Amino acid sequence: MRNTKINIFLGVLVVVLVGWMLKGTFFQPGAGDLKAGFKEVAQYRNENNTGPVQYVFAVTVKDTIWSEMETYGNYKPHHKGGNTKVYYFLEGSKVPTELGAGKVNFDSSFDRSCVGLYEKSAMGNTSITKRPFN
Repeated sequence: MRNTKINIFLGVLVVVLVGWMLKGTFFQPGAGDLKAGFKEVAQYRNENNTGPVQYVFAVTVKDTIWSEMETYGNYKPHHKGGNTKVYYFLEGSKVPTELGAGKVNFDSSFDRSCVGLYEKSAMGNTSITKRPFN
C-alpha cells in the first residue's frame, strides 16, 4: 500500500514536470509579442558557410521603442563568428527591398529614412545606434 502511494505521487510529479517543461517550450515570447509593430521587409544572408556568416535585415516599425528594437534584434539569427545587422525604418518611409553584404548594405538614398541600426558582432557584442546615417 505504501509503495503504491509513493508510485502514484511520483507519477503525478513527473506528469506535472513534463507539462511545465512543455509549456515553457511552446509558449516562449517572440517578435510578435513586441508592441512596436515590427515588419520585416528584406533580408540577406551570404552563402559563405565556412567564413563569417553575415545576416542583414530591413525592418519597419510603428514606434521607436529602443528597448524593443534591441530585443527584436536579439531574436534574429546569429552565427558564431558572423555578424547580424538590423536596419529600422519608420512605417510609411522609404525602405530598401534589396540588401547586400559588406559595410554598405543598401543604396544610400535610403540613409535618411533609417532610424536605427542594431548590430551583433562576431564576439556576441550588441549595440543599437540611433540615426546611424545622420
